[in-house]
Amino acid sequence: MDTDAYVAFLLFGVLLIVVDGQIIYRSGRRYFENLDSNANAGASMVMMVTVLFHLALLGVLALISVLNFGGGSTQGVVVRLGVLLLIIAVAHALTIGLLARVRGDQVEEEITASRLPNATSDDPVLEERKTVRRTRSAFEHESAYTPPEG
Repeated sequence: MDTDAYVAFLLFGVLLIVVDGQIIYRSGRRYFENLDSNANAGASMVMMVTVLFHLALLGVLALISVLNFGGGSTQGVVVRLGVLLLIIAVAHALTIGLLARVRGDQVEEEITASRLPNATSDDPVLEERKTVRRTRSAFEHESAYTPPEG
């Protein structure tokens, strides 16, 4: 791949990653704004996840740019962009899943807090429920046993 094709691939790749990252960031902020409490915590989480998304995909872009896929310079650029788009799609789906899980945890904490009228973050009952929920969630993900339906 000649220098012009290499630079074109890098520019298109960076542009795709930045655009998708900004879509995730802006949509994620709106997604977390609907929560009653901890809106700032949600915005911080979206920022951290978006930075992770950018760093991981820029690293993948750098690795793909040095792989030899064969073919001419135009064909090489198209193949590299295709591989990059597939990886961006997977990373986008994982990022959305991560943000949805974090939001679900925050919603669950709000529901638990609303059911306990005087619950604060230092409330031992609330902390015990969080611990039980985390333990149960970890067990469900690690357990190979699936209970029968019904």
